[in-house]
Amino acid sequence: MTEDLLLRRAVVFLSAFVYWAGVWIQARRVRKQIGRSPNLKPRGTKEKILWLGWFVVILVWLGQPFLIQRELPGLQLASWLLNSFTLASGLILVLAGYGCTLWCYRVMGNAWRIGINPREKNFLVTGGPYGTVRHPIYLFQILMLAGVVLLLPTLCSVLILVIHLVCVFIKASDEESYLRSVHGKDYEEYLARTGRLLPKLTRRTS
Repeated sequence: MTEDLLLRRAVVFLSAFVYWAGVWIQARRVRKQIGRSPNLKPRGTKEKILWLGWFVVILVWLGQPFLIQRELPGLQLASWLLNSFTLASGLILVLAGYGCTLWCYRVMGNAWRIGINPREKNFLVTGGPYGTVRHPIYLFQILMLAGVVLLLPTLCSVLILVIHLVCVFIKASDEESYLRSVHGKDYEEYLARTGRLLPKLTRRTS
């Protein structure tokens, strides 16, 4: 059990470190290509609150593996979930989530942004995973955090998943409003055939 827990802690920490280091590398790459920041600085109160929410998610994701064996509120493990199934499932979700995130980066190319700049107009990305889901990067983040819940089943793991979900739905709604104003009818048609986080089971017919 000790070795099993050590592996779980290592995977959770490394998944957070690699993921957010990858975001930093992606931001630098895009900045170099476009000659300006890919909207890293939050604009307005709402974005600042969202950034704060994600900072909490990142902090707990990175720090929880080092604190898990201490008797701290929210860090007690649900021992009945520490089995080979949750270990394997958590590993699969974390690895698949990050692998698919890299796929999204490749498809988006230099259109990748973190925040919204109302004065900026990028091309509409509809290839790869964006052909069926409007926000696949957020979906794959959710999968990774679900993997964290399985690997380290604590109240804190569940809490950061919930915080992330709330931030994602707010951010996705804001991004859709912005893209609708920029792309008009093309985006309306795109909305009609795609789901926000999951593919649509049925499509509208004219």
